[in-house]
Amino acid sequence: MQKKIIFASLLAFSTVSAFADNNIDVLKDETRAAAMPFMKALMEENKKAVQEGGPESAVKVCKDIAPKMASELSRQKGWKVTRVSMKVRNPMLGTTDEWEQKALKKMEERLAKGEKPETLEVAEVIKGKNGKTFRYMKGIVLQPGCVTCHGKSEEIPEAVKANLATEYPHDQATGYAPGQLRGGLSIQRKL
Repeated sequence: MQKKIIFASLLAFSTVSAFADNNIDVLKDETRAAAMPFMKALMEENKKAVQEGGPESAVKVCKDIAPKMASELSRQKGWKVTRVSMKVRNPMLGTTDEWEQKALKKMEERLAKGEKPETLEVAEVIKGKNGKTFRYMKGIVLQPGCVTCHGKSEEIPEAVKANLATEYPHDQATGYAPGQLRGGLSIQRKL
């Protein structure tokens, strides 16, 4: 019990000190420490769905499970966590704001220059009329298996197309090739 209290106190202190001096590296490390397990867990859910029910099952992961996971992480941390893209599948959840558009464009440029996908992230402290906000985005680069739902029309199986048409009638999130930036995990933290 004593160790838990000490750990909780240390965690609270590190978070408070990061907020106090707005040390971007500390904020980035803390945010990345939450973002990476989220992305890994989502990928595992996707793989599990495909193994159990075929590629059309992956649509439900993105539609139902991913938003629940983002909402839970948002509640746990007191942050706003969402996945966004310039070509959205769900306009209610994935539409970018101005900062996110700029971050995605920066990452696309870096990717085009040969930067490794796993290093794609953007972090910045923004000063606004309501105070400071730490903005973070981790790039989501399309993997070869993702073309089943996000590739060119001829790469998407008919069952997946039918499921996408039902679940996402305004879908724009197709036409990608492996290695392209699909979008990003966007996190906002009030400072």
